Amino acid sequence: MLEIIRINENDNVAVALKDLAKGQSILVNENEIELMDDVKRGHKVAIKDIHKNDHVVKYGYPIGHATTDIYSGEHVHTHNTKTNLDGIQNYQYKKKPTNNPFHNEHLTFNGFKRKNGNVGIRNELWIVPTVGCVNGVAETIIKCFEKEIGNISPFENILVLRHNYGCSQLGDDHANTKSILQDAVHHPNAGGVLVLGLGCENNDLYEFKEGLGEFDGERVKFLVSQEVSNEIEEGVKLLKEIYENAKNDKREEVPLSELKIGLKCGGSDGLSGITANPLLGRLSDFLAAQGGTSVLTEVPEMFGAETILMERAEDEDVFSKTVELINDFKQYFIANNQPIYENPSPGNKAGGITTLEDKSLGCTQKAGTSTVTDVLKYGERLKKRGLNLLSAPGNDLVAASALASAGCQIVLFTTGRGTPFGTFVPTMKVSTNTPLFETKPHWIDFNAGVLLEESSDAVLRDFIDYIIKVASGELVNNEKNGFREIAIFKTGVTL
Repeated sequence: MLEIIRINENDNVAVALKDLAKGQSILVNENEIELMDDVKRGHKVAIKDIHKNDHVVKYGYPIGHATTDIYSGEHVHTHNTKTNLDGIQNYQYKKKPTNNPFHNEHLTFNGFKRKNGNVGIRNELWIVPTVGCVNGVAETIIKCFEKEIGNISPFENILVLRHNYGCSQLGDDHANTKSILQDAVHHPNAGGVLVLGLGCENNDLYEFKEGLGEFDGERVKFLVSQEVSNEIEEGVKLLKEIYENAKNDKREEVPLSELKIGLKCGGSDGLSGITANPLLGRLSDFLAAQGGTSVLTEVPEMFGAETILMERAEDEDVFSKTVELINDFKQYFIANNQPIYENPSPGNKAGGITTLEDKSLGCTQKAGTSTVTDVLKYGERLKKRGLNLLSAPGNDLVAASALASAGCQIVLFTTGRGTPFGTFVPTMKVSTNTPLFETKPHWIDFNAGVLLEESSDAVLRDFIDYIIKVASGELVNNEKNGFREIAIFKTGVTL
């Protein structure tokens, strides 16, 4: 197994692929370098002298500058490197040609065709509360329904999209709650939805219903708890109506072009940009070649690498929307009197990520090399196929929920340190390293750490095959564990 990797020929640092000891000799491009420090897996070592204020270069791009002279063989990290990022930048449209190396293989999966033409990879029954006050009522309705029905087939699962919002909110917060919950009602993974209100919340159920646009009245029902004498009985009655209309649902063969995949990372380490994220990038390119869709989010983790995405914008309109995406999020930090570049997290640093540029250049590997076809605001649903960008923060639960709300049937989540959570669609965990996969097999679904030892083409093919199995019904760990969450972005005051 390799001990160290230089990612780009222009890099002046290399990344340790295993724990390395002071005094140990390493070979980089036929040059032997003696380590002057212990260097943990995922951390960087200088492979040439770097003078104070010179750029530290990784992935072929500066990830910051040296705060002191750094000598060949020294550990390069937060003690001697600082970000170059500061303030808000101006951007110019400089389109670069993109190259997708894949072709359409006309692959298929078995999904659920909906009346409006969308396709789900799950057939679930959801209760969507308009306000957190009725979360408990929703849970009770489900228990009573399951007790009366017994076998819930053809539904594969029943859940409440629990949240604590829907009232005492103003402005953007109120709009965000409404749009995310309306998106959930439209999600193709739901074979049926009961929208459950209380009756006095500012997320008024009747306004909510009016704002939904077209929906399947046989599969989407509504109940205001304060307007009936027994909300449990009425709720069970409505679920039974949905159940009767869903009795003949079954999986059918559909083209892979119907797949919409969210791209997310969390608990990243120094190997994220070497193994798991590039694997998602190749998968994203492959899916684009099939006519499918992928979505990249976590805007604060694009800072420092945003120009790479801007250069791949389909046209000047998409470029302008990408600039707005980036600068709006920077203004959000400024409006709240917070530093724009307060990243990476302590866990990221422990895993070897030094600066935000280091994190962002690794994060954006998930987007592959394809053209950016559209940019979505928070709460917007997908309109175009291909690679999309979505406005959402880096927070794992909020960003994953935003991807699901945009219409992604599955979220691919890379991690170097591990996490058990899942959003309200299947949330597949992809480990950056083999030790994590071996330690947490009940969290991790696919091990990208094998890329350090196996052919990238072979691993990609295994990954594609696994995703098709999951899209066709195979459960991932968050589903097996029953870990399903929805989190909504909040920016303002609570009344």
